[in-house]
Amino acid sequence: MRTSMLKSIVRRSSVPGVSSVSRRGFASGSAPERKVAVLGAAGGIGQPLSLLMKLNPLVSRLALYDIAGTPGVAADVSHINTRSEVAGFAGEEQLGQALEGADVVIIPAGVPRKPGMTRDDLFNINAGIVKSLCTAIAKYCPHALVNMISNPVNSTVPIAAEVFKKAGTYDEKRLFGVTTLDVVRAKTFYAGKARANVADVNVPVVGGHAGITILPLFSQATPTANLSDEEIEALTKRTQDGGTEVVEAKAGKGSATLSMAYAGAIFADACLKGLNGVPDVVECSFVQSNVTELPFFASKVRLGKNGVEEVLGLGQLTDYEKKGLEALKPELLSSIEKGIKFANAN
Repeated sequence: MRTSMLKSIVRRSSVPGVSSVSRRGFASGSAPERKVAVLGAAGGIGQPLSLLMKLNPLVSRLALYDIAGTPGVAADVSHINTRSEVAGFAGEEQLGQALEGADVVIIPAGVPRKPGMTRDDLFNINAGIVKSLCTAIAKYCPHALVNMISNPVNSTVPIAAEVFKKAGTYDEKRLFGVTTLDVVRAKTFYAGKARANVADVNVPVVGGHAGITILPLFSQATPTANLSDEEIEALTKRTQDGGTEVVEAKAGKGSATLSMAYAGAIFADACLKGLNGVPDVVECSFVQSNVTELPFFASKVRLGKNGVEEVLGLGQLTDYEKKGLEALKPELLSSIEKGIKFANAN
């Protein structure tokens, strides 16, 4: 596989307003040294994500961490003839080594959702894992950009924020909930219905990262298409239920691991471009926000050398979208408060 492969799959941003400059990857010779750490690298998301980050020419060092199995994953990935040097770390005693000097930390660690499993079930397992990992991040790489993939993101991002606050290292500009998969799905489903070239489609997705908290703004999609209210409603529902669609299709043998790895790689690439000074890098992400009355909210975010440069507003909403926004707020607030309560009680 060639480095150009990743350039081709990540050069297109997920939201409107991104300049053509930011869509071009750097040549490996001109890119700064950047270390990326993947926590949970031996898992279903972690392995393909590690592969995709190895293909990214902006990565010079790739640290792969998990409680077990990472030496083999690292050895496998390290044979790929791209720029980055790969190191594998296993067990709690090596977590610090994996994190030291990291510019971006991606966290897909935890258990995936299985048929019949609710996001509350996920929370009970993954919350403790996230808290432990974030405690180490605060100690070993407090200035890294943290990309949270572990579900439920609506709760794990607030957990991370509380851990960093207690450690005195919290910087709201450097903590992201990765909601890119919602954007990827919205773009794919919209393109199919609008009969548009999916490579040219952009759809902002706001709110949160679970069920009805996912609100795709199809009224702001480009290119525009004259879709009926029924079609918009069906597209919205499918985007919201995308994860369940994959879980059920895999029939107990996995969740949306491959598409999530792809989405995670896109967002990490955007973070690296922002750190490297590429202008007008815009992606949707779940961050600390003043866009609504909720303390965390997903919307378009402009990325830069310090992480979040600007949290962008929602723009003009249709009546259907306004109704969806009000409907999602109670559930999203409950998930946020659940994460904060867990972090402060444990």
